[in-house]
Amino acid sequence: MQLKHLRTLLSPQDGAAKVTCMAWSQNNAKFAVCTVDRVVLLYDEHGERRDKFSTKPADMKYGRKSYMVKGMAFSPDSTKIAIGQTDNIIYVYKIGEDWGDKKVICNKFIQTSAVTCLQWPAEYIIVFGLAEGKVRLANTKTNKSSTIYGTDSYVVSLTTNCSGKGILSGHADGTIVRYFFDDEGSGESQGKLVNHPCPPYALAWATNSIVAAGCDRRIVAYGKEGHVLQTFDYSRDPLEREFTTAAASPGGQSVVLGSYDRLRVLNWSPRRNIWEEAKPKEIANLYTITALAWKRDGSRLCAGTLCGGVEQFDCCLRRSIYKNKFELTYVGPSQVIVKNLSSGTRVVLKSHYGYEVEEVKILGKERYLVAHTSDTLLLGDLNTNRLSEVAWQGSGGNEKYFFENENVCMIFNAGELTLVEYGSNDTLGSVRTEFMNPHLISVRINERRQRGMEDNKKLAYLVDIKTIAIVDLIGGYNIGTISHESRVDWLELNETGHKLLFRDRKLRLHLYDIESCSKTMILNFCSYVQWVPGSDVLVAQNRNNLCVWYNIEAPERVTTSSIRGDVVGLERDGGKTEVMVTEGVTTVAYTLDEGLIEFGTAIDDGNYTRATAFLETLEMTPETEAMWKTLSKLSLEAKQLHIAERCFSALGHVAKARFLHETNEIADQVSREYGGEGTDSYQVRARLAMLEKNYKLAEMIFLEQNAVEEAMDMYQELHRWDECIAVAEAKGHPALEKLRRGYYQWLMDTQQEERAGELQESQGDGLAAISLYLKAGLPAKAARLVLNREELLANTELVEHITAALIKGELYERAGDLFEKIRNPQRALECYCKGSAFMKAVELARVAFPAEVVRLEEAWGDHLVQQKQLDAAINHYIEARCSIKAIEAALGARQWKKAIYILDLQDRNTASKYYPRVAQHYASLQEYEIAEELYTKGDRTKDAIDMYTQAGRWEQAHKLAMKCMRPEDVSVLYITQAQEMETQGKYREAERLYVTVEEPDLAISMFKKHKLYDDMIRLVGKHHPDLLSDTHLHLGKELEAEGRLQEAEYHYLEAQEWKATVNMYRSNGLWEEAYRVAKAHGGVNAHKHVAYLWAKSLGGEAAVRLLNKLGLLEAAIDHAADNCSFEFAFELSRLALKHKTPEIHLRYAMYLEDEGKFEEAEAEFIKAGKPKEAVLMFVHNQDWEAAQRVAEAHDPDSVAEVLVGQARGALEEKDFQKAEGLLLRAQRPGLALNYYKEAGLWSDALRICKDYVPGQLEALQEEYEREATKKGARGMEGLVEQARQWEQAGEYSRAVDCYLKVRDAGSSSLVEKCWLKAAELSIKFLPPPRSLEVVRAVGPQLIGIGKHSAAAELYLNLDLVKEAIDAFIEGEEWNKAKRVAKELDPRYEDYVDQCYKEFLKSQGKVDSLVGVDVVAALDLYVEQGQWDKCIETATKQNFNIYKRIFTDVVSSPGTNSAEAYHNWADLRDVLFNLCENLVKSSEANSPAHEEFETMLLIAHYYATRSAAQSVKELETVAAKLSVSLLRHTQLLPADKAFYEAGIAAKAVGWENMAFIFLNRFLDLTDAIEEGTLDALDHSDFQDTDIPFEVPLPAKQHVPEAQREEVRDWVLTVSMDQRLEQVLPRDERGAYEASLVAASTGVRALPCLITGYPILRNKIEFKRPGKAANKKNWNKFLMAIKTSHSPVCQDVLKFISQWCGGLPSTSFSFQ
Repeated sequence: MQLKHLRTLLSPQDGAAKVTCMAWSQNNAKFAVCTVDRVVLLYDEHGERRDKFSTKPADMKYGRKSYMVKGMAFSPDSTKIAIGQTDNIIYVYKIGEDWGDKKVICNKFIQTSAVTCLQWPAEYIIVFGLAEGKVRLANTKTNKSSTIYGTDSYVVSLTTNCSGKGILSGHADGTIVRYFFDDEGSGESQGKLVNHPCPPYALAWATNSIVAAGCDRRIVAYGKEGHVLQTFDYSRDPLEREFTTAAASPGGQSVVLGSYDRLRVLNWSPRRNIWEEAKPKEIANLYTITALAWKRDGSRLCAGTLCGGVEQFDCCLRRSIYKNKFELTYVGPSQVIVKNLSSGTRVVLKSHYGYEVEEVKILGKERYLVAHTSDTLLLGDLNTNRLSEVAWQGSGGNEKYFFENENVCMIFNAGELTLVEYGSNDTLGSVRTEFMNPHLISVRINERRQRGMEDNKKLAYLVDIKTIAIVDLIGGYNIGTISHESRVDWLELNETGHKLLFRDRKLRLHLYDIESCSKTMILNFCSYVQWVPGSDVLVAQNRNNLCVWYNIEAPERVTTSSIRGDVVGLERDGGKTEVMVTEGVTTVAYTLDEGLIEFGTAIDDGNYTRATAFLETLEMTPETEAMWKTLSKLSLEAKQLHIAERCFSALGHVAKARFLHETNEIADQVSREYGGEGTDSYQVRARLAMLEKNYKLAEMIFLEQNAVEEAMDMYQELHRWDECIAVAEAKGHPALEKLRRGYYQWLMDTQQEERAGELQESQGDGLAAISLYLKAGLPAKAARLVLNREELLANTELVEHITAALIKGELYERAGDLFEKIRNPQRALECYCKGSAFMKAVELARVAFPAEVVRLEEAWGDHLVQQKQLDAAINHYIEARCSIKAIEAALGARQWKKAIYILDLQDRNTASKYYPRVAQHYASLQEYEIAEELYTKGDRTKDAIDMYTQAGRWEQAHKLAMKCMRPEDVSVLYITQAQEMETQGKYREAERLYVTVEEPDLAISMFKKHKLYDDMIRLVGKHHPDLLSDTHLHLGKELEAEGRLQEAEYHYLEAQEWKATVNMYRSNGLWEEAYRVAKAHGGVNAHKHVAYLWAKSLGGEAAVRLLNKLGLLEAAIDHAADNCSFEFAFELSRLALKHKTPEIHLRYAMYLEDEGKFEEAEAEFIKAGKPKEAVLMFVHNQDWEAAQRVAEAHDPDSVAEVLVGQARGALEEKDFQKAEGLLLRAQRPGLALNYYKEAGLWSDALRICKDYVPGQLEALQEEYEREATKKGARGMEGLVEQARQWEQAGEYSRAVDCYLKVRDAGSSSLVEKCWLKAAELSIKFLPPPRSLEVVRAVGPQLIGIGKHSAAAELYLNLDLVKEAIDAFIEGEEWNKAKRVAKELDPRYEDYVDQCYKEFLKSQGKVDSLVGVDVVAALDLYVEQGQWDKCIETATKQNFNIYKRIFTDVVSSPGTNSAEAYHNWADLRDVLFNLCENLVKSSEANSPAHEEFETMLLIAHYYATRSAAQSVKELETVAAKLSVSLLRHTQLLPADKAFYEAGIAAKAVGWENMAFIFLNRFLDLTDAIEEGTLDALDHSDFQDTDIPFEVPLPAKQHVPEAQREEVRDWVLTVSMDQRLEQVLPRDERGAYEASLVAASTGVRALPCLITGYPILRNKIEFKRPGKAANKKNWNKFLMAIKTSHSPVCQDVLKFISQWCGGLPSTSFSFQ
């Protein structure tokens, strides 16, 4: 984030006038500043001052200046400001919503000490800190304050987290305390969090950490549990002062801290998880920043200063313009402000989870916002400022968004529909569907509030093309599924979500009631449908009818009106609803009955009084009646009984109206007597239940109130005596018996004998009940009672009486039952048969009369046939063995399969007459195979053949005929039948019959005879395709002969004989038809040819007119010329196109030329005005004389061309001399030049050029050189040869140019030589500016091919030192570059060093850079984030000092002598002390420690060598030490070490070793000169521990004179050849000074005295790893004793100190 100064809101004063506090309102509209004089200034969001008010002290007696304002905050609704003062009080001022509203104090909270800071994080809750250390809470609702927590230290700062659910307080003792009102599930701890080193006056709570700063000039970022994340230390920065205040951005991604003249900005990096410091905002003379306030949308930051100034800054990461309509301001990674440039409105888009907003789009008619983060999706409505953030895993941007619904965004992704409600941070729902059309999805979100329903959110969508699902989005469950038989193409819920409309592909409109799950088809041919907004009124179009349902609860009631167009829309505005219809080009508005719509709306709103008042104004129509019914039902449900009474009155339901009137009177009386709602009275409730016919509920209500009498009265009034008696029985009512008697009497009075009989039966009086039943004419009931009671059956007279009544009433079956019961089977059977109760008759007969069963079964069958129950009759006839009747019944019942089954069981004679009837049925069903089988069974094969023939199944008919007839008979039959059909004009049927018997030719003849040529051609094409073309041609000729030219044309063209058609029309003089055919079928030019012939036949003016009409005049002339009809062509051009005459002359001339008539052709060419063509004709024929004649007479310009043509001829004959002469005559030296160039005769070309075209000589020379370059090596050699010639001729400048033009043609060595030669010649022979130019040109070329040294040497020849150094640098030859700089121009030494450092940096060779520039190396480590290495290197810099001392000492001259002992001893002692200290430190056994141990050993060897050089007896010891030091050449200058070892070996007579070592020394000196060790040969040191890879010394360590001495000695020895170039070996077979045996890999300890390996006679010291060879040790001790050398004694003393004492072994000479 960057800060950009926008404006000064309040100008600073000359002295201290501190801005004590500032605050932005939550709605971003107001900004408050409190000045030192305790006045609050109010600004609008644009920075304009709009208002101000003065604060007041707690007590006026102390004066207006007795306090300071320390804290200020706006309420969450931005209408109040809380002011915290040092006079122990907090005032809350109500400032209102508008500017200039009166300011009044609405709360005050008196405290025990000064208020030091204040925040207002949530509604009614103000949090503040006190000087005594408490953090308290003030509740503006209860006007009380309470302590949240207390400390003993002054509260210096107070801040909240981004959500306002947690607070942080900073205290004077450095304590930072955290407290949560709600930790939002984070689980973070509360209480004391951190002890900051100083009072945290600058305290900010960001999203990922807490930032604190104060007077110690350090900024510390703490983690969520108080551990230090990062520290920014400015304590050493002399320009920085203490931090006084801090503010976190509203999104918590940035923190700004104020100090003196400076704002520091920290930005949180989500990717690196650290704070990054942006460039600080420094403003001179700003002085100390005392207050910071950040606008809630994050776009502005205000800073108040010590001098009373207030500065406003713009806060922004980046800005962009979207489609030139919106400005996107990224104020933080997770927060974007979207501003509409036209209206100026702003929306703050913010990720609540702190994710970085990646991309913002504005879609849906530029109203809706869509933005992505890594894990969420942000959506918003710009018009309503409703924003949502939902979890969303990215899918590559494949989502499709639909914004048709204003409340919800529909997102389709991978077959899934997700709904997000604007303003909600959870997805509303998600379903699987493949149908992404918004017309197939309907969402309703609380669009019309319903009584008793808080939330109403429903979705309807397609599961598949025929299935609709309806989902309750609140509960997330399915509330309906509609399976439809046809594809659904439109659906929509009504606004309340109770009804669903949908239309299918057959344009049928259906209404689905979700509560009752009922589906109704309400309209056919529906082309338009829409709900009227704000109501449940439906508008649809059916063809030319406009259909309106004003009451959708009665879908059968529809208002229809005619329209003359298509409905295109619906508009509802200003109390008027109009249907827009396009009628032709105009749009007509049809107004709906707003009153009826109004009724629906009133009902939905529950305002029944308004609905009644409206209905009163309407006449009674079917629609109005439906509305009264709806209102009556709803008002009853809502217990608005007066309205219900009015409804029933209007509907004419007098009884209900009267009943409700009485009920209302009861309710009113109860209300008057007892108060409250009268409708809650039990009487009213019971009466309403009665009205609903729910008498049980009414009874329950009465009985709950113990109103038994009223319940009984209700039942008696309704004549429901049974229920009345039941109530009396249940409650033990004393009038029970009286009730029963009264009931019986009433039944008798009302002649309800049946009911009375049932009453007597229930009371157990059977005889009385039977008597009543018989009296009532119900003998069946009497019979039932007798049958159930055995005692009554015994009464014979009674039974006789009942049976007589039953027979009289023709209730034979019941009489039969009774006779059977009294064991009279004969009478029972008779009754059963009379009553057609055959089942019971058969069952009785099987028991009593078995012989009668068959007769009864047949009778049963006959009865069923009479009853038309033929299916049932079949089985009875089968049982009765009546097969014929069974078959007839099966056929009558159309039980064909059963009939076949029965027929198959009959004999052939019986069955044969029935089979054809069944067969006819199957034939009618087109089941021909079954029918054929049945016809065959019935011996009616002819009928089967007829069946197949009538069905057009000729093949089956033929097959069947062939089975049962002779082939010739079949053919005769079919041909006869075909001829019959032919006479009837049924040619197609006749054709099929002919073809069936394989006589297609007869069919063809038939069609030809009747002139049905199309059918004839079809058959020929099918049966004789090879004759089709001939047939067409034959027909064409026939038709032409008959004069039927049009038909003939068709057949000719089908035979692909368009020319015959054209000729036909030509011969008949029908040129137009011929032209048409030729144009349509004859290719590109055929019609032109016909037109030409037509015109030719006309001739003269007529031909011209025709050709003009056809637009072919010019083409016809061309055609005549093409066909050599030049006379006709001349005639046409003469008459109409005179300008074409020369062209025809020209073409005639060409024709004559082709014919060889050259003289005539010449005349025609001249007539055509083309003498040049005549010249070219003679040139072509090489008739030069004629050509010259025509050219001179008619075209002088062509004379030269004739000469050129002659010259070409001479050239082809290789007669260059003649050709040159002719070309020069033609004044064409350039052509001569070109011919010579093409022939490769460059010398002749140069000669011609020099003589005739001197201006082109230079260019020709260059071309020659280019040509040479193109020829590659061969061409280059030519250039080189030419350059040499110029060089020999003293033309050095040209020679140089030529050498420079040589380019790489596969031989870079040749190129290099040429360039060097050019440079050499320029330096030697050309003036200095030219030579400088050449060298500057050659140098980069050499560098380009990798010859950096050669380029550098060239530069040095001309004293171009800088260029030479650059060449060496580019070749990475750093040593040479350094040497040149040092020797020739020391000014460039720093430049080379700097380049070397940059090189190491760019290559990332930090380890090498450490040795050159430590600071740069450390910086590079920091850039690479290698902090461990950075710290380690910094630590090791102390080590580097020691290393530098060691390097300087071992490299210094004059150290190989006895006098140098003290230098070596000092170095040794320093390194010893260092190693001893390292052993005790954390660096023990580290690589650095081991390296210093090696340096100590080397220093010891050098010191011991100097001591040994002072004693003659120890000369060999000194030599061995020099040799041993060679194994450490990785730390020593290699050339110096080998030189000293070689000289020492030579001094003691070890000449082999001396020769090898000094030879190596000379190789090393050469390598130093060359700057590389690549050429070194290591073969002499194989299997030794002398390292091969050693650092190349930067300079020579041995003077030139001594190097020359060594070189002479080595040369002498090598010439002598007396020495063997092999190092001496010991008993291991290894080099005697090597510690490691190559054959075994075993490492021996080095001797402390000589450095040689100890193989035997070892003397060990107390310190491990320290030992000496006994012989060398004794020799050293002996030398000390004999020489009393103090330096040797010092060595011994050091060994004692180093190795933990000297060994106690006795002195021995062994």
